[in-house]
Amino acid sequence: MPDLKHLLIEDRGAVRILTLNRPDKHNALNTQLTRELLDSLRAADRDPAIHAVVLTGAGKSFCAGADTKEFSALTPEDPHAVSSRADLTTALHLVFSQMNKPVISAVRGNALGGGAGLAIACDLCVMSETVRFGYPELKHGIVAAVVMANLVRQVGRKQAFELVALGEPLDGAGAQAAGLCNRVAPDDIVLDTALELAHRIAAWSPIAMATTKRSFHRAADLGLAQALEVGRDANVMMRGFRKAADHAGKEQ
Repeated sequence: MPDLKHLLIEDRGAVRILTLNRPDKHNALNTQLTRELLDSLRAADRDPAIHAVVLTGAGKSFCAGADTKEFSALTPEDPHAVSSRADLTTALHLVFSQMNKPVISAVRGNALGGGAGLAIACDLCVMSETVRFGYPELKHGIVAAVVMANLVRQVGRKQAFELVALGEPLDGAGAQAAGLCNRVAPDDIVLDTALELAHRIAAWSPIAMATTKRSFHRAADLGLAQALEVGRDANVMMRGFRKAADHAGKEQ
């Protein structure tokens, strides 16, 4: 495993656990952690031994969003640094939909701003009953910017705008009612619940899962006719895989 400063990596069978590890900062996303997480997600996707990923946070929180101290140090006088940091954040929130491997977030404590965006960027999400999930950026005079792209695609427009406009946090039940998580669990078994889902998913054919995920994300933002074409192409491809597998089995 690489020597990382702010991210812990643990493999349990075919499931890789990535743990944000700045507990004293509620796992706020500074440049170092953001880069380590992006690189580690890409590495997990390339690793043939890994079939699913669980993302969680050390300590009391999942992720409290961007590191405001570092963020405030970025000034218009250094436009390259500002642009590079924005590019890095955008790449992180995009990578989940680009991966073949499913990623499940296990979310406790605070999941705010960029942390809320990170939680729902994952393919599946398990939240604790007492989670504080929300987008409080306007309370601090800033904008819930990059994170809006995933939010508006996962809930209705009115619900999404209320979350960013009022900045009021949701608990686990509220997040599930809004369609922002798949399971709600007591705080002490959130990670175990996410791992149970991950191991179930990791047992499927990696090729079938990768095709499912690619087809899902392609179809999600298309019109009906184009989305059906995506399904049609996946159908033909998987029939070819099944035929090849059956032929190989008969030869053994």
